[in-house]
Amino acid sequence: MRTMRGWLHDTAGGLPRTFWYLWTGTLINRLGSFVIIFLAIYLTQERNFSASQAGLVLGLWGVGGAAGTTIGGTLADRWGRRPTLLTAHLGATSMMLALGFARDLWSVALGALLLGLFAEAARPAFGAMMIDVVPDKDRLRAFSLNYWAINLGFACAAVLAGFATEAGYLLLFVVNAATTLTTALIIFVKVSETRKPLVTAAGRPTAPPRALRTILADRVYLGFVALNLFAALVFLQHISMLPIAMGDSGLSPATYGSVIALNGVLIVVGQLFVPRLIKNRSRSHVLALSAVVLGVGFGLTAFAETAWFYGLTVLIWTLGEMLNSPSNATLIAELSPSELRGRYQGVFSLSWQVAGATAPVLGGVVRERAGDDILWLGCALIGGLVAAAHLISGPTRERRVTALRAANQSVQPAAVGGRRAAEAEEAVTTAPAESLPTGSAESTAAGRGQ
Repeated sequence: MRTMRGWLHDTAGGLPRTFWYLWTGTLINRLGSFVIIFLAIYLTQERNFSASQAGLVLGLWGVGGAAGTTIGGTLADRWGRRPTLLTAHLGATSMMLALGFARDLWSVALGALLLGLFAEAARPAFGAMMIDVVPDKDRLRAFSLNYWAINLGFACAAVLAGFATEAGYLLLFVVNAATTLTTALIIFVKVSETRKPLVTAAGRPTAPPRALRTILADRVYLGFVALNLFAALVFLQHISMLPIAMGDSGLSPATYGSVIALNGVLIVVGQLFVPRLIKNRSRSHVLALSAVVLGVGFGLTAFAETAWFYGLTVLIWTLGEMLNSPSNATLIAELSPSELRGRYQGVFSLSWQVAGATAPVLGGVVRERAGDDILWLGCALIGGLVAAAHLISGPTRERRVTALRAANQSVQPAAVGGRRAAEAEEAVTTAPAESLPTGSAESTAAGRGQ
């Protein structure tokens, strides 16, 4: 009993109250995240779109998301995290319902574009708020907990949505809209703004840097974002091409729901143990291993015909995903200047949106012109190349983290009165270097958190 209590305290103890409100909103939202899971099947089977048309709609979702993350990141830094989150969630709720009632190709495409814009505009603000309220030393487990909530909801949603389709696809859109609205209400009632002006150690306000110039000059960060883009091109095939491949194998939408739910189940069972597993490992090695495992899992899909084999491939690439997410999330936090957290989060999220726009289109074109085998084996090749790139670029990234940590220690949140402000200041103050887990002599160890 004492061992279990100790494990629970080490895993979830001592995190700020605001984090748990955000965590709860994440869980509720993901419990109803039916639409994106079944959108490819909905488009091809319910709306009778071709694979290329379905890829176009999913691609426009990604285009809208790319615009949304860019706008959301800027608003999070300038307008504030809380108003950006509220606006994005309310807009996504409205567009979710509109997409459910759309019928012809172009109205569906427009609905997907606008839904992607609003839904993904929340991502940079959410990530920045998480970094604001969680101290450095707790971020690895905080992002793991949030990623765990995402996948607990995803696992439940995948199974429930498979059966809910029997009552009609419109129900998926309605439930998804309701859970998004519930998350907005939690933020409105329980979450306060976390963005604080920064001042120097001498108490003088810092001049805000030119965000675009700073980001474009940060080649280390942009290189990291580029690697994530290629990994995302592989990973997002599970939403676009995997359900179509399973349908070609004669498997039902309910079977796809059950198979893809294995992804969430494995993460729910094992993700909370991952921080301890990778705590003293080099992040470059962890990210490289995750890319290899991800590539192997998707590559084996070329040989799958039965539900159990598809399930095996899902379990394999899920292991790669579990290693990737917390390492990615903490590394992003440490590579982001304090005053540009929202926009740095937006740029990283942009890599996912670019992948979301191009992965289904590229997957559909490769599948139709070269066949399934080339598609899935190509995914394995990309995974191997990304792994090699992480090993090469890792030491440079860690030197950048060390330099940025030293720079961040020269600024602090502007002082405001009250106990609540003191807690907020403590949450964003950089932790001592020795409190962070170390990898090798050259590197310091840092999800899909959304």
